[in-house]
Amino acid sequence: MTSEKWQDLRPRVLMAFVMAIVGGAAVLSGGLTFKLLVLGSLAAMIWELAEITGLEAGSKKAFAIAILSVVSLIMVGEMSGPIAMLWLFAPSLVLQIGPRKLRLWVFLYGFIIIASCFGLMALRNKFGFEVILWLVALVAVSDIAGYFVGRSLGGIKVWPKVSPKKTWSGTVAGWIGAIFVGLVFFWIGAEGYEFLWLSPLLALSGQVGDMVQSALKRAVGVKDSSNLLPGHGGFLDRFDALIFAVLLLSFLSHLMPLPFSGV
Repeated sequence: MTSEKWQDLRPRVLMAFVMAIVGGAAVLSGGLTFKLLVLGSLAAMIWELAEITGLEAGSKKAFAIAILSVVSLIMVGEMSGPIAMLWLFAPSLVLQIGPRKLRLWVFLYGFIIIASCFGLMALRNKFGFEVILWLVALVAVSDIAGYFVGRSLGGIKVWPKVSPKKTWSGTVAGWIGAIFVGLVFFWIGAEGYEFLWLSPLLALSGQVGDMVQSALKRAVGVKDSSNLLPGHGGFLDRFDALIFAVLLLSFLSHLMPLPFSGV
């Protein structure tokens, strides 16, 4: 464990422990506590996106856009109808004002971030805390399995130009880890076999999100989206996989019944 490839393990584990306690408590509590956690994470992610793609680091505009993202998500929740959904585009549109790298990418990614946060709250409200625990568990286990197996076995890289450390061995290990999570939830809840194929599918979606974030950072020339989370980088670095998994599950929830009884 003293090798260079494990040097970030200690801070990663410590920070992950803290996030698990804070996030777990918020998910179980629901209501305002969970909403504040999502809003705070949204603000941090939009701020990071504005910072790494802006031409001036530390600008007040990044904080203003972060605050706007919070207001936008609150408005979507308070209003109803198609007009309310237009608020999801507000941060992305404001991000286009002034000098900006990768404008189209920023517009799409900004929308994906706030839409996933809206989806996370909607899923929690409709299906209860179990669906959030399942999502977080499968993304976390997939990430952990990929981290240890990928760094231990190495092998063929998935996309070396974008993410030099991502290997196929780690990717497949992530799918297997997600299937294990699906089996556990099926065994505990036994509400449907959907757990068994949805879990690896959502893990794959999360891995795509991880690659998208890696590509964005490489395009703008940064290693991490920020240093807000020691050992993990920033909120975008930590939640990139969850963002895409939530977005896919939110979409699928409108097409098929999910294996949860709801609240």
